[in-house]
Amino acid sequence: MHPGRPKGFSGFRPGTPSKRTVEEILGGSTVLHHRLERPMDAHKLLKDGIPANALRFMVSHVNLLQNEKNFTIALGMSARTFQRKKSDDAKKLSREQSGRAWKFAEVLAKAIEVFGSQDDAEEWLQKPALALDGRTPVELLETTAGAEMVETLLTRIDYGVYT
Repeated sequence: MHPGRPKGFSGFRPGTPSKRTVEEILGGSTVLHHRLERPMDAHKLLKDGIPANALRFMVSHVNLLQNEKNFTIALGMSARTFQRKKSDDAKKLSREQSGRAWKFAEVLAKAIEVFGSQDDAEEWLQKPALALDGRTPVELLETTAGAEMVETLLTRIDYGVYT
């Protein structure tokens, strides 16, 4: 079990719809102060800004984000910016920061679905992949195009196509 996870927390449920899993990765409706029942709900949340405490929740429950380099690449913000956001629960992330956090949560949710556990998903995200020219999937989350390549690779793995 991950040392930063609450007792009884075994990871996010594989096989659930991505929208629901993304919501869980970001702390659920309690932390987000939104219920994400339709795609428009997610759009509105991102437009208005994800609450800073949702990012704090995600960071505390995702081991690979404990590494400062992975954190900066995957979320597009420095540790210092995160510390400022973290100190004020009323703060919201900017649209860009919200979008990056959401995209990371989507990729993690898909990886959990494909690999069956959060630990296996996080391990895969940090391993060089031949299909990504030897780069780690987390490295590619720095850009939209890179994130799309990671999502495509996850879909291919899910369907058993590795080349």
